[in-house]
Amino acid sequence: MNTLKELYEYREMIVSLIHRELRGKYKASVLGFLWTFLNPLFQLSIYTVVFSIILRAGIEDFYLYLFVGLVPWNFFSASVAGGAGCVVSQENLIKKIYFPRMVLPIACVTSAFINMLLTSIITFVFIIFSGRGVNVQALLWFPIIALIQYIFTLGICKLSSALTVFFRDLEYFLGIIMMAWMYLTPIMYKIDMVPEDLRYLFNLNPMTSIISAYQDILYYKRVPNFQTLITASVIGIAFLLLGSVVFNKLQKKFVEEL
Repeated sequence: MNTLKELYEYREMIVSLIHRELRGKYKASVLGFLWTFLNPLFQLSIYTVVFSIILRAGIEDFYLYLFVGLVPWNFFSASVAGGAGCVVSQENLIKKIYFPRMVLPIACVTSAFINMLLTSIITFVFIIFSGRGVNVQALLWFPIIALIQYIFTLGICKLSSALTVFFRDLEYFLGIIMMAWMYLTPIMYKIDMVPEDLRYLFNLNPMTSIISAYQDILYYKRVPNFQTLITASVIGIAFLLLGSVVFNKLQKKFVEEL
């Protein structure tokens, strides 16, 4: 409760950091904030060519199936990659003034989350123009699964940002982990394409249940499986608590390590 109260007192700093992150990301580029939409579109184009024409995934409206999973994955990936160095990159600020260090991963994840919500606009445009339409009842679950993913991602970001202060190589190692993690998540293939004797391993992946929920809502136009939501919620809350505990314990030594 003390941590939450302190974070509330520094809410203006969090908003300022989010604003700076959003504005500074593409500050020197010509197209600026348009890259928020262009990056996933370029990814979509490349993966669609590879898996629709060359490798032939055999999924109907593959571009739509891919985009539904790719947008939330990009949010998760960007948060973990950026969050790993969010404390280290603010070394001068941390040494000069006091503020709750937890505002750094919160600002990092929230700015990436806003980017995801903006990019989701393109997803809805694709859905409408594809002629598949939407299920309004299912769509009501979108904010819920987005919140669950935010909670889970924030927990992972707190863990990675705190541990990177003590193990700097972790920031680079995470790049390898995220690449493998992406291919172990049913974004470019359906989970039922995985051999049945190995499927349980893929279901242990926390992002499997989250991505599956997005696919249920936006691609299959159905209410997410209740068990999937429960699994995603429990995992999300567990990682948020674990990340908070580890971050609070390690932040006492941030200054001397930096």
